[in-house]
Order: sequence, then structure tokens, then C-alpha cells
Amino acid sequence: MDDLELRHRRAVEQAWADFDDPRDVTGIEERSAMVSTNRVYRLVLADGTSVFAKSSNYGSFFLFAEDHDRLDRVNRLLAGGRYGDFLANALHTADGRPYVWYDGETWVVFYAEIAIGHGLPRRLSDAQVQRLGHELASFHLACAEIAPQIPPPSKTAKSDAVNLYERLASRNAHDEFGLDQSRIDLVRRHTHRFLMAVHESGYDTWTKMPVLIDWNLGNFSVQYGEDDADFTLFSRWDYDWFRIESRLLDFYFLSRVSSSTGDRSVWTYGSHTLLEPRFRLFLDAYHQVFPLTADEVLFLKEAYRFFLLNYVVREGRHFFRYEFWQHLMHDAVDVQLPELDALDLTSLLSVVD
Repeated sequence: MDDLELRHRRAVEQAWADFDDPRDVTGIEERSAMVSTNRVYRLVLADGTSVFAKSSNYGSFFLFAEDHDRLDRVNRLLAGGRYGDFLANALHTADGRPYVWYDGETWVVFYAEIAIGHGLPRRLSDAQVQRLGHELASFHLACAEIAPQIPPPSKTAKSDAVNLYERLASRNAHDEFGLDQSRIDLVRRHTHRFLMAVHESGYDTWTKMPVLIDWNLGNFSVQYGEDDADFTLFSRWDYDWFRIESRLLDFYFLSRVSSSTGDRSVWTYGSHTLLEPRFRLFLDAYHQVFPLTADEVLFLKEAYRFFLLNYVVREGRHFFRYEFWQHLMHDAVDVQLPELDALDLTSLLSVVD
């Protein structure tokens, strides 16, 4: 066990002791995806039950705690409805707030174990893609309905982009991002383009609601009905990229789930999935339940640009394990961003005609 692993395990043990639950921990099982720098553990308790722990030391504890406060409000507001048991719940303190442990360097949150249904196949059928479109639209509708009751977040897509834009102009940008000046200049131009698109579109006035962004097949499950094209969303866990933002930020990963490529163990964040006919199937099914506007459809390009800029360039070094970050950073800066200007999503407007 290396020093970092030992640090995370000790943080989890100390957090559980501080939580003051009478049940002893009889075992700790590693459940991390081994992609991000976060660590996830399953704690087996003396009464035979278990809870999950997430330990992190990158980013801001205060924003992490804020996210879990907002997630808890989402769960409470969804209670009693179709999605009342969809999201995993954080354990609470005596006063009913999500318990988040913090020692000044590392923070830990505990989640109640959630029932897991069936996983979707690595490559969905066309009928499954359409069903997924209906299901995500229904979930987004529920989130949009409760959104006015959730306090606004401390950070937004715009504030993150402004932060990146300013950091790219600093004297130590080369060392911070591991990029030469020509690549720094390219990333800064794309950040400026995103900020101009936000300004020109009136994005600030668009509906903002809880979004989960990362819809990998490994972090949600479904419940099947009469056949494999008849399913409903059953449970969801893993909230690393949760935020209060436009629903459009969810769509890039949904295009990946819909893709004919299917789920892969080695991946990159290419834009081709946004142009596949199967993503148009997804959008059409989604639009039937929760209509999209033409402006929103065209802004999917900017939502994708923001994903590359924020989650790969701005935060990737700290979120992804080093070998993944190196691979994703190279692809984003040398391939995906340079190709982005040529990305034309006007063909998707047929969905909203």
C-alpha cells in the first residue's frame, strides 16, 4: 500500500470514527474506478450492512461540501416522485445535513448503499437509444421542476471559463498546464470563443438545473420491463461532476452512450458521437418528451467545447490519474480543439423542425 493509498484509508477510518456511528467497520473494500484521483471504498459494518465512502484531496473542500448540500436538496425535493430513490443518498449528521469530514487536506463523504438494477449493454440497439432519450428527458423534466427551489451555485460554467482564461495568461501557464506557448494560445482562443458564445446567446438567462454530466454506463442502472428496449432509469451513483447548469452539459456523454462505437476501456473525447445518426435518434426521442430549442441544439457545440476546456484542460491534471490525463490532454489540445471550429451541428436542427 503506497503513501497516498494509506492516507485515503486513514482519512476514511477517521471520518467514520468522527461520524460516531455505533457500528464497527469489519472490512474496507477498494471500489475505485482507477481513472480519477478520488478513492471509493465499500465499508462492511458489523451488522452485515455496508456504506460507501468517497475520499478526495483535489479541488475545493468548500465547493465539494456545497455540491453535497445541493445534491441532498435534490434528493429531498425528488422524494415521493418517480425519482425519489434514483440518486444515492449521503449519510446525515444529527441535524439532518450531509456529513462531510475534513481535516484541512482531505475530505470524505459517506453514501448509503443503493440498489443496483441492470446495466445497459456496451452497444445499445436503436430502440434502446430511443428509450434512453425518453428516460433522460423525463429525468430532466423532474430536475427542471425542482430547480427553482435549489440555491444558485458558487461556480458556473462561465466563472470556470473566466478562471481558465485568466490562468492561461499567467507567466507560469506553461508549467501549470504542461503546454508550450502555441498550445496555450490555442486553448485560450477556444476559451474566449466559449465565453463569447455564452455572452451572445443569452445563456445566463437559460434554465439551470441539476446535471450529472458523466453518464458512463458504469455509474447508472436500469430496470427492464417486457423486453430489453423497455426500461426505466433505476439508480445512479458517482457525482464527481455534478453541478447546477444547463441541461445541455449532460448531452455529450449521452451521445457517447448512444454511439455505435459502444463503451470502450480505452477512450478519447472525440466529437464524432454528436454527429452519429444514433445521437439524432436519441435527441428526437428526448425532444418528444422535453422539447429542445434550435438555439439549444446549436449550443451543444459549446457545451462540448466547455467539457474539453474545463474537465480535461482546467481540471484534468488533478482529477484524472496521470497516465489518463496525459492521453486526454494530448488528444484535446492537438486533435479535438483544433478540429472543433469545423464541427457543424446544423444537421441536428431537423430534430426541432
